[in-house]
Amino acid sequence: MIKPLSDHILVEPIREEKKKGSIILPDTVEKERSEKGKVIAVGPGKRDKEGKHIPIDVKKGNVVLFTKYSPNEVKVDGKEYLIIKEDDVLAILT
Repeated sequence: MIKPLSDHILVEPIREEKKKGSIILPDTVEKERSEKGKVIAVGPGKRDKEGKHIPIDVKKGNVVLFTKYSPNEVKVDGKEYLIIKEDDVLAILT
């Protein structure tokens, strides 16, 4: 498995079908990058200038919203994941 470093977060994207009127467009028609995902793993956090550890607020299992173009895409065993920095997380969905 992938273990993120520093303040990086491993996210499994959540793809949703798009609707236009009463027509459902499958994911293959509109292949836009997801802005929502489930947290699979988190790094230990970063350190400030004095070396003090700053833990990450996001936890494994959270569903998060993040900026659209910030993630790096990676594939592991044929499955697509995104790696994002904690600063790019906009919200945790509850």
